[in-house]
Amino acid sequence: MRQSNIERLTNGSFDVLIIGGGINGAVAAAALAGRGASVALVDRGDFGGFTSQESSNLVWGGFKYLENYEIPLVRNLCMSRNRLMRAYPDNIKEIGFLAALDASGPFPPWLAALGSVAYWGIGNLSTHRPRLLKAVTIKRDEPMVNTAKVKGGIEYFDAYLKDNDARFVFGFVRSAVESGTVAANYTELVSAERADGTWKVTLKDLDRNAQPFTCSAKVVINAAGPFVDGLSKTFEISSEHKIVYSKGIHLVVPQITKNERVLAFFDDTQRLFYVIPMGKRSVIGTTDTRVDVPVTHVTDEDRSFLLEQINARLVLEKPITTNDIISERCGVRPLVVKQSSGSVDHVDWTSLSRKHAVESDHQRNVITIFGGKLTDCLNIGEEIMEEVEKLGVHLSPPNDDWYGEPGSEVREEFYRQARLMRLDDFRARADIEPLSDRLWRRYGVRSFAMLDAIRDDPTMADDIMDSADYLRVELHVAAHTEMVTKLEDFLRRRSKISLVVRDEDIRNSEGLKEVCDILFEERSQEKFDEYCSTHPVPELTP
Repeated sequence: MRQSNIERLTNGSFDVLIIGGGINGAVAAAALAGRGASVALVDRGDFGGFTSQESSNLVWGGFKYLENYEIPLVRNLCMSRNRLMRAYPDNIKEIGFLAALDASGPFPPWLAALGSVAYWGIGNLSTHRPRLLKAVTIKRDEPMVNTAKVKGGIEYFDAYLKDNDARFVFGFVRSAVESGTVAANYTELVSAERADGTWKVTLKDLDRNAQPFTCSAKVVINAAGPFVDGLSKTFEISSEHKIVYSKGIHLVVPQITKNERVLAFFDDTQRLFYVIPMGKRSVIGTTDTRVDVPVTHVTDEDRSFLLEQINARLVLEKPITTNDIISERCGVRPLVVKQSSGSVDHVDWTSLSRKHAVESDHQRNVITIFGGKLTDCLNIGEEIMEEVEKLGVHLSPPNDDWYGEPGSEVREEFYRQARLMRLDDFRARADIEPLSDRLWRRYGVRSFAMLDAIRDDPTMADDIMDSADYLRVELHVAAHTEMVTKLEDFLRRRSKISLVVRDEDIRNSEGLKEVCDILFEERSQEKFDEYCSTHPVPELTP
């Protein structure tokens, strides 16, 4: 699919060229293609391969923004959260946030409870009712929480992604492609020139290291996330806004609590951090550190801080150490400020919210998306459609078909067929979810073809990588329809294997070579060696 799209890009002419395949670019492509625009989408890395793969996997309205009285922003995010929950009922699930509050926290429990009720009301009462908790109730519900200094707490409700964030982003890319978008990852912008009202851009296929090629577009969308400011210079655009960066990290460790809820705490600096469920793993984070560059990494200091904070707030048989860390996530939040603000040294860093801004240059036909977050994606898609129309691109009448899961009738037919072939009996284990649930959630209508493949060849339902919980048939689907270009694309973004399985276990898996053979065929060894060279097995530290 990717190579075919590269060929279609070469000398192609489009209404819109989108540069950047994170959540903003992916949702813009799906929205525009769904209304009949001819769209090209490129990213110099993988789709969802930078900021969009480092989120907390949460779909939330921003409870903490109430502290700064950003009620319109919270309202907007809550409404977007509600729409996403309705549109993706199998992928986005409601989840409770249990916050334990001690004397060092910034708010007493009664005030936090008032805020949670206000938050519930701002969100149209669309989640479960919040509740005020006594310390004894917290201890009963979550025995591993250290309540020695806890004065009380609250539980309120938002939502989270059952799978990983990058796969959710790729869902919009798939939707866009099915509506006619030409999309290619690992495709770099080399140069851009505007002549006669059209952009002529030069691109390069980084995977094949081929000669540069050109295409043209009426409108360019700068969806480069943390790199928007640099890309604006390429297109000679002056903007009202700019991006500053806040680094956040997560540590993935063995499951801390089997309860399907988020645990929330204030750290010693009075900033919130969480324990978030990820299947049979738990995710601890996130931090909030001001940085000057978008490319960051987890430091020893980051690890030590988070582990110190969580160990002080839990009662465990033994403290969590660096040896318990299965994987790490590290990314920057692209925060939006006005150019006129000059230096942001005087700004309270933690008060900067994840709002977005969309700017259009009507002289040069360039739209720039600043900031944003996964929860806000539908709003961004709709704003982009409005801006593209203002720049002269004709779109078909608006509808909501460009996002969401298939309808209930299609879902019921899949489950009917799955029951008839006894799909869930292929892997009937108490500690994993039923195959039918997982295949439907990840693949939607494409899961019907997977049923056919398993009927024809039952080995297609075999686990292919030991503890990775991934079927052979899923590999074949990824190879043909998901533009997997590097092994990491599959392990980290189309699946979450490398988030929940240690690097050394992946490398030692007997099935890893077959994974490469299915995904890359004649380039199997090349891609295997490339992955091993960029993902060395880490040494354990005390």
